[in-house]
Amino acid sequence: MNDEQQKVLSVGEWLVTMIIFAIPCVNIIMVFVWGFGSGGNENRKNYSRAMLVMMLIGIVLSVIFYSIMGAAILQSLPSNI
Repeated sequence: MNDEQQKVLSVGEWLVTMIIFAIPCVNIIMVFVWGFGSGGNENRKNYSRAMLVMMLIGIVLSVIFYSIMGAAILQSLPSNI
Protein backbone atom coordinates (compact mmCIF):
# COMPACT_ATOMS: atom_id res chain seq x y z
CA MET A 1 0.00 0.00 0.00
CA ASN A 2 1.19 3.47 -0.72
CA ASP A 3 1.12 6.53 1.53
CA GLU A 4 -2.11 7.85 -0.04
CA GLN A 5 -4.01 4.76 1.10
CA GLN A 6 -2.54 4.91 4.61
CA LYS A 7 -2.81 8.62 5.40
CA VAL A 8 -5.37 9.85 7.89
CA LEU A 9 -8.25 11.78 6.34
CA SER A 10 -8.44 15.45 7.28
CA VAL A 11 -11.52 17.10 8.73
CA GLY A 12 -12.27 18.63 5.32
CA GLU A 13 -12.09 15.25 3.61
CA TRP A 14 -14.45 13.79 6.21
CA LEU A 15 -16.86 16.71 5.68
CA VAL A 16 -16.89 16.04 1.94
CA THR A 17 -17.50 12.35 2.67
CA MET A 18 -20.42 13.19 4.98
CA ILE A 19 -21.93 15.60 2.44
CA ILE A 20 -21.73 12.96 -0.29
CA PHE A 21 -23.35 10.40 2.02
CA ALA A 22 -26.19 12.90 2.66
CA ILE A 23 -27.14 13.10 -1.05
CA PRO A 24 -29.84 10.56 -1.93
CA CYS A 25 -28.91 7.94 -4.56
CA VAL A 26 -25.35 9.26 -4.78
CA ASN A 27 -24.63 7.87 -1.32
CA ILE A 28 -25.54 4.31 -2.33
CA ILE A 29 -23.30 4.47 -5.38
CA MET A 30 -20.41 5.98 -3.43
CA VAL A 31 -20.69 3.39 -0.63
CA PHE A 32 -19.99 0.70 -3.21
CA VAL A 33 -17.32 2.70 -5.07
CA TRP A 34 -15.38 3.62 -1.91
CA GLY A 35 -16.06 0.33 -0.14
CA PHE A 36 -15.07 -2.08 -2.89
CA GLY A 37 -13.07 -0.01 -5.38
CA SER A 38 -9.39 -0.64 -5.89
CA GLY A 39 -7.07 1.86 -4.27
CA GLY A 40 -8.52 4.66 -2.20
CA ASN A 41 -8.05 5.49 1.43
CA GLU A 42 -8.34 2.58 3.87
CA ASN A 43 -10.19 4.72 6.44
CA ARG A 44 -12.85 5.70 3.92
CA LYS A 45 -13.03 2.14 2.60
CA ASN A 46 -13.68 0.70 6.07
CA TYR A 47 -16.19 3.44 6.88
CA SER A 48 -18.04 2.78 3.62
CA ARG A 49 -18.21 -0.94 4.36
CA ALA A 50 -19.52 -0.20 7.86
CA MET A 51 -22.16 2.13 6.36
CA LEU A 52 -23.20 -0.65 3.97
CA VAL A 53 -23.61 -3.08 6.87
CA MET A 54 -25.69 -0.51 8.78
CA MET A 55 -27.87 0.06 5.71
CA LEU A 56 -28.48 -3.67 5.36
CA ILE A 57 -29.35 -3.99 9.06
CA GLY A 58 -31.77 -1.06 8.71
CA ILE A 59 -33.44 -2.64 5.68
CA VAL A 60 -33.83 -6.01 7.43
CA LEU A 61 -35.25 -4.40 10.58
CA SER A 62 -37.65 -2.28 8.48
CA VAL A 63 -38.94 -5.33 6.62
CA ILE A 64 -39.47 -7.18 9.91
CA PHE A 65 -41.20 -4.17 11.51
CA TYR A 66 -43.54 -3.53 8.58
CA SER A 67 -44.34 -7.24 8.29
CA ILE A 68 -45.34 -7.37 11.94
CA MET A 69 -47.37 -4.16 11.67
CA GLY A 70 -49.08 -5.37 8.48
CA ALA A 71 -49.96 -8.69 10.11
CA ALA A 72 -51.35 -6.87 13.15
CA ILE A 73 -53.49 -4.61 10.96
CA LEU A 74 -54.79 -7.55 8.94
CA GLN A 75 -55.57 -9.42 12.16
CA SER A 76 -57.57 -6.48 13.51
CA LEU A 77 -59.81 -6.21 10.44
CA PRO A 78 -63.29 -7.70 10.77
CA SER A 79 -63.47 -11.20 9.33
CA ASN A 80 -66.96 -10.80 7.79
CA ILE A 81 -65.88 -8.55 4.90
